Amino acid sequence: MTNYDSFYIGGEWVPAGTAHTRVEVLNPATEEVLAKVAMAENEDVDKAVAAALAAFPSWSQTSPSVRAGYLRAIADAIEARTEEIANLITSEVGTPTGLSNAVQVGWTLHYLRDAADAAEKFDFESSFGGTAVVRKVPVGVVAAVTPWNYPLMQTAAKIAPALATGCTVVLKPSEVSPLNLFVLAEIASEVGLPAGVLNIVPGIGTIAGEHLISHPDVSAVSFTGSTRAGTHIASVAAQDVKRVTLELGGKSAAIILPGGDLSAAVRSTVNDCFANSGQKCVAHTRLLVPAKSLAEVESLAIEYADAQVLGNPIDPSVTVGPLVSDAQRTRVRDHISRAISSGAKLLTGGIEKPTGLESGFFVKPTVFSGVTPEMPIAQEEVFGPVLSILSYETPEEAVEIANGSEYGLGGGIWSKSREEGFEFARQLRTGQVSVNGAIPTADMPFGGFKKSGIGREGGMHALEEFVDLQTIY
Repeated sequence: MTNYDSFYIGGEWVPAGTAHTRVEVLNPATEEVLAKVAMAENEDVDKAVAAALAAFPSWSQTSPSVRAGYLRAIADAIEARTEEIANLITSEVGTPTGLSNAVQVGWTLHYLRDAADAAEKFDFESSFGGTAVVRKVPVGVVAAVTPWNYPLMQTAAKIAPALATGCTVVLKPSEVSPLNLFVLAEIASEVGLPAGVLNIVPGIGTIAGEHLISHPDVSAVSFTGSTRAGTHIASVAAQDVKRVTLELGGKSAAIILPGGDLSAAVRSTVNDCFANSGQKCVAHTRLLVPAKSLAEVESLAIEYADAQVLGNPIDPSVTVGPLVSDAQRTRVRDHISRAISSGAKLLTGGIEKPTGLESGFFVKPTVFSGVTPEMPIAQEEVFGPVLSILSYETPEEAVEIANGSEYGLGGGIWSKSREEGFEFARQLRTGQVSVNGAIPTADMPFGGFKKSGIGREGGMHALEEFVDLQTIY
């Protein structure tokens, strides 16, 4: 077991005091303690913000190409340590190794490099009408508050565009999976990122997070997490009129249109829903199918769900690892129990402990059918490996069901043609829609409608979240 007793502030490791709370970071597959991590208190947050504020004048005046160079250097250093970092994330989150390599680390690299490319192309200053100049200037110190499910990737999605625009950052990662962020701090030092440009203070959300987002010297907050927490953050930030970017919950629908490839659609949706044990906000957790195809879809869903390999995520054959904590497992099991009580038909999975897995926070990949739009399982974000199948009679009803959610983050269409899929997607109130299994790229704008959030991450659009407009005439 390792003890992490310092915070990365002003380019240095600042020791925590003996009175600081220490939180145990567990391996969710084995329930073993990986490390004890000191949690930042208000005074640590104050130091981090002060360091970021002091670094801002110089960093904001650094050329975009130089800032881009640092982002690429960080990406290169992470890539050189891919296996180490991926294994670390697997151990603290429970993500299967293949997904840790491809997404937890792979998309981190994309976000960093895409932001670097965007910085060099971004129109920081332009003429207006021949008599004026419009400038896009960095907002200042950014508070980045990141989740436990994709800790490094979501960090990159926030800090890369913020740093690219000339902002400085105080990062408050989740206390559940902070270990990989200590590696990021090491790398920031190794590549010579100027002191104070990036500061990292793990802490409890209600303590360090609350103090950070309300700090008067913080100009913008970028948060990924639950809608409940996001609405609270928005209300706190509003007291100082801070800029806020929120990437929140989801209840995304994959819709099979008549004539769509049933086998491909069900296989893809099952894999998407169960990826990272269902612990992702954009997971396709509702599958909408034509009523006449329901029986065939149910059969396919059972086949593909039962083909998932549940187990220790360090095993390369495993496709579904544990949930991140006992509390998360309890929460998901409660959703499953309530779905059964509300009349949903359990096709496979359930709340019983998986055979052969005596330790670890595992939940069986679970599929329900006979789900109706008003059921809690069709409305609430489960954040676990649980898929709900709903049937519809007409395409118009499918649109109504898909849009009948307080969320609007992701979605998918399975259609006879690209053109039909695109036309149907235009009717959905959601931030991004995949047609026939298309895979997004990290430079595409990512974010949600309704209670799924405010603002966008990814590529050029993400930089817009961290600049203010100044008109000189």
